[in-house]
Amino acid sequence: MSGGRVMAAVAAGAVLYGGVAAAPAAADGGERRVTVFVTDSGSRPGELFSVNVRGLGRPDARQEATASSPAFAGPVRLTAYWMDLEKEYSFQAKPAIAESARPGSHPLLVAVGGRTVAKATVRVAPAKRPEFSVSASPGRAQRPGETLAVSYDDLYPGETGHTFTVRSEAFDGPASLTHDPDGPDWNNPRLFSALPAISRQAKDGVYTVTLSGPSGQVLGRRQITVRAARPGDADYLGKARGPLFFGLSGSPEDAANHYRTKPGGTFNVLWTDASPDRGEETALTATSPAFQRPVRLKRDDSKAADGSDPRYYATARVRPDLDPGSYPVTVVSHHQRVKRTGQVVVTGERKAAPETEGPGRPALLAGVGGAAVAAGTGFVLWRRRAARRAGNV
Repeated sequence: MSGGRVMAAVAAGAVLYGGVAAAPAAADGGERRVTVFVTDSGSRPGELFSVNVRGLGRPDARQEATASSPAFAGPVRLTAYWMDLEKEYSFQAKPAIAESARPGSHPLLVAVGGRTVAKATVRVAPAKRPEFSVSASPGRAQRPGETLAVSYDDLYPGETGHTFTVRSEAFDGPASLTHDPDGPDWNNPRLFSALPAISRQAKDGVYTVTLSGPSGQVLGRRQITVRAARPGDADYLGKARGPLFFGLSGSPEDAANHYRTKPGGTFNVLWTDASPDRGEETALTATSPAFQRPVRLKRDDSKAADGSDPRYYATARVRPDLDPGSYPVTVVSHHQRVKRTGQVVVTGERKAAPETEGPGRPALLAGVGGAAVAAGTGFVLWRRRAARRAGNV
């Protein structure tokens, strides 16, 4: 995981290495306080190290700002970024810890135009062998449909591969591990991860998860236990509530088990469950003969961290040509074991089907067609009368 940060500050007149007073001048002729933020947890060789310096004022192209340390391969240029909230510039860099860096504490010097203005410390941790891990829910077996967190950390001198794959008979297919440079583990450029799902058809049993390298060589194996929920398990039927309904301008907290709308109307369908079935979170669907199409419910991530039961909702649209009446809305979950139905009452006259030939076109065609039919009918009657007269002659 990405490390935390510590702060080192040097005020005006402070004494640095070699007895050099090194605070830069401020606009008012005084001296500005320089603050240095660095990654505080020990960084391994090859890991990225965060340096953030504030208090240097406006960037000056004639005086380059740098950070240097025996833990780096060489001096690193600091890049300036304007921070709107703080109304000042921040000078940043993310150098890599040199693979040759020895474990322990190393000095870090910040310089502007070759003049040292601040200092901090770089802590280097020992290198460790590559590690393959599969996260599993502690204390219980994995459920069919559940997502696993798989990672491979090979931040170790000499490792160079970038293509890794996990396979298991418990999965529907192989999954590729990738590195996310913008994720929480940005500092580890050789951390690869994936989120494979256990097949919803997986039978109870013990399965092996195998990690393969670029050329197919096996780099590691881990075992997982899969067992479907059984009667008595908290997640067997969960604690489902819904479907409930609320308007587009309303709130999920105001949802009710019935709703009144008009043909062509729109509203939200809500579903909550204290123990949602694994693998169905992306497949929860509300169906109704009143809907234009089934509604795929999406998880409300804003409620993920406040202790509330997971909830899902999405917008439904009523068919515009629907007759007034009461219509069921159904959600099925927990592998068909839970089925709940609410009611939507449609009031008012249904809307006409949309015209597809342009304004006025259907009426025009109807008028022309009516005239043609009338003319054709008169011609047939005239032929029949003429035939009867000829027969009587």
